[in-house]
Amino acid sequence: MKEAQTDEAEGTVCQHFQRAAEVLGRRWNPQIVRVLLGGPRRFGELRQAIPGISDHLLSERLKQLETEGIVRRAVTDGRPVLIEYGLTAAGVDLQRAIGALGAWAERWARTDAQPSTAGGRSR
Repeated sequence: MKEAQTDEAEGTVCQHFQRAAEVLGRRWNPQIVRVLLGGPRRFGELRQAIPGISDHLLSERLKQLETEGIVRRAVTDGRPVLIEYGLTAAGVDLQRAIGALGAWAERWARTDAQPSTAGGRSR
């Protein structure tokens, strides 16, 4: 732990932060996690909730997030077979980070190209 504190004090990025940024910084991953924070979803429900994502990319990202231990895939036998995607404990633990990103986006990531003046600051 002391090593991580020293790295942060020196302004360097630790390997754990780097890995987390790579996973969450991949396009569509934060959106998938945000939707799944509301509870398990089927593939079609995820696709509808995330405008602009293709079936191929959604499938790819779900597999990657499953490999990373963030998403779990649950298959229920029956007719038809039911496949749902949900978050693991690690995925649920991202709630504060995703919430903070959402709050930041509402304040600063405007699509109308007008800087937000919330809090009296400009970009």
